[in-house]
Amino acid sequence: MIALGCDHGGYELKQEVIEYLKKKGLEYKDFGCFGTEAVDYPDYAKPVAHAVADGECDKGILICGTGIGISITANKIRGVRAALCSDCFSAEATRLHNDANILAMGARVLGPGLAIKIVDTFLNTPFSGDERHARRIRKIEED
Repeated sequence: MIALGCDHGGYELKQEVIEYLKKKGLEYKDFGCFGTEAVDYPDYAKPVAHAVADGECDKGILICGTGIGISITANKIRGVRAALCSDCFSAEATRLHNDANILAMGARVLGPGLAIKIVDTFLNTPFSGDERHARRIRKIEED
């Protein structure tokens, strides 16, 4: 299951992502927001991050205006590796090398066509499993 969250700046793009997920037959849980009225991105990033970290959802997608604030917030939750991606290469690399479990995007940075390609790449690229990458992830998770 994919956890979804956004602030008002990401609402319209989140609707595009929902349509993509429906077309692909992928289950999702929408943590909001549910409109374009101004809201605070941490109120939506945290529940998505907790759902992923706790195993309720396999991966997450977060969207705000730039993707920066929402990714910073998500990365404060232990077990989350949120990656802000604005291109398909980064989305692929962060799955292969970092086993990122949350994709963050900026709706004011990306058009919907590219954003959906990034989502598709992120969701369909497995972690490589290479020991060097697993070792680095373990180091990230150390205090």
